[in-house]
Amino acid sequence: MSKELVDLVQNLGAPRVLVVGDVMMDRYVWGDAERISQEAPVILLRADRREERLGGASSVATMLRALGAKVMLAGIVGNDHDAGRIRQMLTDLCIDHEAVITDVDRPSTVKERYVGRAQHRHPQQMIRVDYEDRRPISEVIREQIMLVVQSQLKKTDVVLISDYDKGVCTPGLLSQIISAARAKNLKVIADPIRGHDYRKYHGCSAITPNRLEAGLASSRTLEDMNEVWSAAAHLQETLDLEAAIITLDKDGMALKHRDGRAKHFPTRPRHVYDITGAGDMVMSVLGLALASGADYDQAIQLANVAGGLEVEKIGVATVTREEILRDLMTPGHAATLSPTKVLPLEATVQELDYRRRLGQRVVFTNGCFDVLHAGHVQYLQEARAQGDVLVVGLNSDASVRALKGKTRPVQQIADRSLILASLQAVDFITVFDESTPMHLIEAIRPDVLVKGADYSKEEVVGAQFVESYGGRVHLALLHHGHSTTNLIDRMRAA
Repeated sequence: MSKELVDLVQNLGAPRVLVVGDVMMDRYVWGDAERISQEAPVILLRADRREERLGGASSVATMLRALGAKVMLAGIVGNDHDAGRIRQMLTDLCIDHEAVITDVDRPSTVKERYVGRAQHRHPQQMIRVDYEDRRPISEVIREQIMLVVQSQLKKTDVVLISDYDKGVCTPGLLSQIISAARAKNLKVIADPIRGHDYRKYHGCSAITPNRLEAGLASSRTLEDMNEVWSAAAHLQETLDLEAAIITLDKDGMALKHRDGRAKHFPTRPRHVYDITGAGDMVMSVLGLALASGADYDQAIQLANVAGGLEVEKIGVATVTREEILRDLMTPGHAATLSPTKVLPLEATVQELDYRRRLGQRVVFTNGCFDVLHAGHVQYLQEARAQGDVLVVGLNSDASVRALKGKTRPVQQIADRSLILASLQAVDFITVFDESTPMHLIEAIRPDVLVKGADYSKEEVVGAQFVESYGGRVHLALLHHGHSTTNLIDRMRAA
């Protein structure tokens, strides 16, 4: 099936997607949690960075843009500074926001998170402050949204409803949109809120509740697949859906179709870093695939892959078609070795960007790691202790031969990569062909550069560059009695 999915990704085109829902901004304030305030028994956060990202329905729109779709967004913002920032971010991403209406009677929805680092490391969210008004939109605002949506439906391939229960997705607005879309033979996919009453989604093509949401909406506890099928059938029939799709976190997704199909689509094991945004990603890819003519089976399998890639990233992150293709083309499409550990340089830099958004510090070291021994393990553990993420630059086979002679490496790059990736201390590996890792260091810009204490700082490649932007060089302890060359000589002598 991977071949079919590869063909699907390569032929997705640029579908036009209308996203309807709650437009939000996620704001993060980062800093060091240094001490207790003298004014009150609370932690004092010394802020040093502020970041703003689109959230809610606007996050879905962002994901779709990264996947190559043309996106129109419908919702509301307030008449405030945050609204201006949201609109500018949408414009910068080339997301059509004509149907994002200004409601002067409420603030723009903003979730502001304060994230503190203890001892300059280990970021933790300290508090979240929400600015919002969850009242249903007025009839006047509903009419203004619908006026623009009616014209946009003429150039739409699929409609996605992203309901975060902030007042936009009222029964009245959804009823109008669903009816208008069905009249034009357009699919409508909804990611519903958590609740017992799903009547406002009646007539959608499909909905994508998670296990808990589906259980609440169907008055069931989904502890086994029999209950999953019962809940899916209940939702499909009572809401007149073409398909009920229940997301089951690590267990994949379940489909109950009007034509009688009842299929479970498992997902392969992943290294889960953060589940935030996985539901939005699943709906985005479902909509994109269905708009491109895929059947539900293919669309769900592709959404499974994209959702899996999302949870391997930190925070709400985008996924590209290239990442999906790379994952699909992983040998066996179920490799024991996580494809997120051994990456080309460009992908490594992208992954590190996500980590840095959480305030994590990047450590870099390099080596041949031909025959891994206890000294290597201790060295890598010490390197990892200098920050939050350890990237290892690994010499290619050709590079090792140039450095060590024609009899080396003893183990080829695939074996060396696999062994290194199995170490808990190692987060990412990228292979280089040159005699030095200077171009890796320049691209990665590590916070800490680690090399063994058998070097002086002046001899460490990249040391001056790293220190030029405030990074530091750490010389790791030497563990005497461990040498790859001596180990190889002893094995040959034996």
